[in-house]
Amino acid sequence: MAAIPLVDVRAQYAPLIPELLDQLQSVLESGEFILGPNVNAFEDEAARYLGVPQTVGVANGTDALVLVLDAMGIGPGDEVVCPAFTFYATAESIVRRGATPVFADIDAATLNLDPADVVERITPRTKAIMPVHLFGRPAPLRELAELGIPIVEDAAQAFGSPEIARTGVASTFSFYPTKNLFGLGDGGLVAVTDEALGDRVRMLRFHGSRDKVDFQFVGYNSRLDELQAAALRIFLRRLDEWTRLRREAAGRYASLGLAEVCELPPDEAGHVYHLFVCRSPDRDRIRAALRNEQVGTGVYYTTPLHLQPALRFLGYEPGSLPETERAARENFSVPLWAGIDARQQERVVDVVREAAAVPAR
Repeated sequence: MAAIPLVDVRAQYAPLIPELLDQLQSVLESGEFILGPNVNAFEDEAARYLGVPQTVGVANGTDALVLVLDAMGIGPGDEVVCPAFTFYATAESIVRRGATPVFADIDAATLNLDPADVVERITPRTKAIMPVHLFGRPAPLRELAELGIPIVEDAAQAFGSPEIARTGVASTFSFYPTKNLFGLGDGGLVAVTDEALGDRVRMLRFHGSRDKVDFQFVGYNSRLDELQAAALRIFLRRLDEWTRLRREAAGRYASLGLAEVCELPPDEAGHVYHLFVCRSPDRDRIRAALRNEQVGTGVYYTTPLHLQPALRFLGYEPGSLPETERAARENFSVPLWAGIDARQQERVVDVVREAAAVPAR
């Protein structure tokens, strides 16, 4: 029986290869590779899609976070509240600026920041809150905005959600090849609601300069390149259809009875299902059964950020973020991408149900 991958990116872009080759050839013939017409066009198209005044293409999602924090003037002595149940880059960007990540616990159902716990972590040194739209589900932005502290949205996993990018002062995105909107390599984007902040990010990505003659800031070399922008423009036009297919596949898992075996992510209108992440105390046994049947499966953040070796200096101990640590023990993902076949999903559910000794439907 054929293996089922966790994510099949090629299945999404394969029909677009002729169009991609034409566009990439056009870039090659132009000889413009850095901050050329495709980058400019993609920034405009992405801004319209997200409903923000401007976006700035950068080299990757991690740089996007660092650039925003730098542009906001966040540095030594400052604190940024964020989750510990997320990819390392979230906290890494804060430490890279010399600031201190302050970890708040997550909501048990959504796995996103718990606003009530965020309130408990705020001090006079808090300069920003950095929610993560984890696995494609929007964080509770309205509740967080009511706290009156600038919000920087780590939206690396949620491009395409209509609920994001307009609440925070800035939102950051990654175009790593497995993301909902993906590139053909690394790439990132900063979306801003404050144009002055966007202008500063734009200079910082290019050594702190507008013209390569006068340098206003000590900046970075972090630019989205023309080849990536050319591909992203093609993919952005398909994103809504891909999101529809992802949501359809997520609903199918629920209708096939996966919820009888494990805890499923609660569906919400803005959820774009970057990954389909379930929870079960029997995670290891279920994953072993999936692997045995050549079905892709993953786990995420099994050592949460507050317990990572590089961040031990922050002083967190096991048990300090109980919901975060429980999610780390219980989470696992099953295959999902735009266009996954219903028969593949049926097979996934049958394997999981058998592993949990629940009769197949």
